[in-house]
Amino acid sequence: MNLIAGIDIGNSSTEVAIFRRTDGTWSAVSSSLYRTTGLKGTTENVPGIRNALERAVEKIDAPISELDLLLLNEAAPVIGDVAMETITETVVTESTMIGHDPSTPGGGGFGRGVVVDIDTDPAEIEAKSVVVLIPSSVDFASAASIINEWHTQGVDVQAAIMQKDDGVLVANRVEIEIPIVDEVREIDEIPMDQPAAVEVASSGRTIDQLSNPYGIATAFDLSSSETQKIIPVARALVGNKSAVVIKTPEGNVEERAIPAGSVRIIDGNGNSLAVDTDEGAEAIMDAVETAWPITDVEGERGTNIGGMLNRARAEMAEITGQDAESIRIRDLLAVNTLVPTEVAGAVAGEHRMEHAVGLASMVKTSELPMAQIAEKLESTLDTEVRIQGVEASMAVLGSLTTPGTDVPMALLDMGGGSTDAAFINEGRTVDSTHLAGAGDMVTMLIDSELGLDDRSLAERLKQQPLAKVQTLYSARHEDGTVHFFDEAVSADLYGRVVSLADDGSMEAVPTDHTVEEIRSVRRDAKESVFLTNARRALETVTPSENIRHLPFVVMVGRSALDFEIPEMISDALAEYGIVCGRGNVRGTEGPRNAVATGLVLSAVGGGEYLDFAIPEEMAAPIETTVGDVHE
Repeated sequence: MNLIAGIDIGNSSTEVAIFRRTDGTWSAVSSSLYRTTGLKGTTENVPGIRNALERAVEKIDAPISELDLLLLNEAAPVIGDVAMETITETVVTESTMIGHDPSTPGGGGFGRGVVVDIDTDPAEIEAKSVVVLIPSSVDFASAASIINEWHTQGVDVQAAIMQKDDGVLVANRVEIEIPIVDEVREIDEIPMDQPAAVEVASSGRTIDQLSNPYGIATAFDLSSSETQKIIPVARALVGNKSAVVIKTPEGNVEERAIPAGSVRIIDGNGNSLAVDTDEGAEAIMDAVETAWPITDVEGERGTNIGGMLNRARAEMAEITGQDAESIRIRDLLAVNTLVPTEVAGAVAGEHRMEHAVGLASMVKTSELPMAQIAEKLESTLDTEVRIQGVEASMAVLGSLTTPGTDVPMALLDMGGGSTDAAFINEGRTVDSTHLAGAGDMVTMLIDSELGLDDRSLAERLKQQPLAKVQTLYSARHEDGTVHFFDEAVSADLYGRVVSLADDGSMEAVPTDHTVEEIRSVRRDAKESVFLTNARRALETVTPSENIRHLPFVVMVGRSALDFEIPEMISDALAEYGIVCGRGNVRGTEGPRNAVATGLVLSAVGGGEYLDFAIPEEMAAPIETTVGDVHE
């Protein structure tokens, strides 16, 4: 047996490490990475495994058939982040108010009156004051001319609402100064003959009357109960430079609430703790820690959180073919966040920021068909396949090849779906844990809080630092430094916020968010997920539950490649005097390939059979090793 491959099936990617024996010595000769196909731990993984193997053997100019043995990790029977949603109260309202905030308003000031169409005969206008509605069929010159004519005839024109982006052009041509809000796409939905208020702030300022519920109440003579119902509109307009609010006809108010709901956390003794989601992430996580280790989590029926957790079970049951009742949720990570919520009744996609709780759940099934994967792989490739060892133990073995490490040591494996930790003591035994929430949850939080509705863009903003292109020859990075270019950048990037790829290339960020806003959301999301889970994981696996006693912490996995997550965790652990850093498996692979490498190491035996340095203690197999092949 001269050529062995270790195969690590992860939530997001499948990694391979190939070792070759020459004159009795095993050498690592190739490694590869390919996305995991299907759900981790199912036979759908086989195509991804084959692709990863093909990439690895191509580097050594050998066919897959030359591989003598394939070693699989015993995938832990947990699936991370099968369901992640933002839980908050959903209010469906036909509000009595609608608001708007265009980017190019015209004129200035505050005006209120009854909505009338610009085609109306001024002689038929009975209202004392009016707000003119200008559809796209009327050009800016004609609109300005009509407004001037109405003013001459004594019509009190207080403001204008336009469908096209012509607010400034009209303002420059009318004889009176009025606020003009433009870019109202759904102008046909605005009810005629209804009271309206329009506000455009002066340069450098934001509106103050229509962003204040009492200001709206004053404009429309609202009662106290009516004022309570327009709070979402006022909140949606805070910080805007222009707005229009229109009162819809009496009787249009319908309100229906789908509550966020409560969650019931069950411990190993069958005891349970109920927490209302509205109490926030801290209350939920306090309950999780109190009940740890938890055996299941249930959500209140008829609520948002109940629906989410039930969908998690149903999805897992469909994939594994098991009864949904037998599937248990073994961990929950809750994170406070803000999400843009659409203002019901709005005519231009207005949103308000609402507090919410982001959740990641870890689902445990009774069994994952690893034997089925091995059987299918064996028949497909006609090569012996062995399930070699527990994933956490294999990761520890691979991580111990990082120069400068030794036992006792703790491992943080930070992937896309889950954050795993393992601790190996001087006696060679390993303790491990698997927690919900990792890189994918960070992506979800960025996507939600910035209102992107684009997971690929959110993933890019998570992975890459930012800059603002100030001139065609310079850009200011998010850390404040300025970079000058030898050649002019593309004119399309001028004045734009851009993300910076590893090769230095720049790609515009297609949103109106500033560098500071994106960076703040990105870092808050990473800290909320990874600092929380790093602390939870390390306290769980450390024998004394005191992480101050840890001499070494090695970070591996997909998220350990992130440009700021390892530094965040290292800074947080620095006060404890722990040697903490990004792993460098075999001194060459960085934080990748730890499990795949550990699989082969556990099979070939001690350090005397390898051509690279590892701690002396590794000559003795750890408790979870299945067997060896060095003979």
